[in-house]
Amino acid sequence: MIIQLQEKELAPIQQNGAYAIVAITKHGVELARNLHTKFSHADLYYMSKFERGDEEQKQIQLFEGSVRLLLPALFNAYQGIILIISLGAVVRMIAPLLKDKKTDPGIVVIDDKGENVISVLSGHIGGANELTREVAAAIGARPIITTASDVQKTIPVDLFGRRFGWQWESGEKLTPVSASVVNEEQVAVIQESGERDWWMHDTPMPSTIQLYSSIEAALEAKPHAALVVTHRHLTEDESAILHNGVLYRPKVIVLGIGCNRGTAAEEIESVILDTLDELQFSIKSVKTVCTIDLKKDEEGLLAVVEKYSWDFQYYTPEELNEMEISAPSDTVFKFTGAYGVSEPAVKRYLGHNHLELVKKKSGNVTLSIGLLQDF
Repeated sequence: MIIQLQEKELAPIQQNGAYAIVAITKHGVELARNLHTKFSHADLYYMSKFERGDEEQKQIQLFEGSVRLLLPALFNAYQGIILIISLGAVVRMIAPLLKDKKTDPGIVVIDDKGENVISVLSGHIGGANELTREVAAAIGARPIITTASDVQKTIPVDLFGRRFGWQWESGEKLTPVSASVVNEEQVAVIQESGERDWWMHDTPMPSTIQLYSSIEAALEAKPHAALVVTHRHLTEDESAILHNGVLYRPKVIVLGIGCNRGTAAEEIESVILDTLDELQFSIKSVKTVCTIDLKKDEEGLLAVVEKYSWDFQYYTPEELNEMEISAPSDTVFKFTGAYGVSEPAVKRYLGHNHLELVKKKSGNVTLSIGLLQDF
């Protein structure tokens, strides 16, 4: 089937992979077909006049009409788009489609001879810089990346901790804090929890980036900008560090949950939210929910886990009974075969016995909370 491109109509594409490869010239098609064999997670599109006869077998999609009319559908569907088209033409074609760097796909351009691979759009958040390196390595080309933090080998503020699953609390200060980093102003990094091996470069950290053990110490130093990594809510006084700072939430909170059969998701969620609020912990830092294997199909519990995209771990009664718990319950043992659920489940997952909340019983729900230790 050949895609007929029409004005004001989204092209009827068939998405299979995370990336799209597009070519519109004879040499570009040859290059694209070669790249397609090395990128099994990419879909290939080129003009029908270059048809070889094996496109259906190789799931290559052909089109007729202006490639400009193909791009809106690709923008909606793919994580990244690789275009073997001149850079100027690409810039003109994608300009009307741009919305936000948090949602725009990564755009990569390859010249017709396959000598240069250029990161054009959404280099960091959209992953175009990483894709550029991968494509260049695949075809033996030169990667061209102009993002300042990549060139200078410093902290990419918008991607800080992303490989660990960290989330930033608000994007308002991403741009000014990034400017402070690349302009070599004094930047404070305060980390209370989360993975410690976040420096990704083979060169030493620049002297303009200083690590502090507390927000109080950082405030006294009066840095131009700050990166704060913590699972807890800041006090009013501490929040002053965010005047030109970004707050990151590492995935370190582990919830142990026991509940009666048939407990509604709303009740389970309410207990979690209220308890985290009492502890002044951020829900964005929750990583995993742990329980007994008897609850692996508990609908209310599964609904909450799915809503927040948390990991879900369950253990057998025998595995839970191997853990030290504060108040073993014969009643719980009678119904489950374990002397406790929420507390030993968290301890089993964490690999240590220190909990932020040993056990809280509220209605039909029992909750225990622990923190992953620094990696």
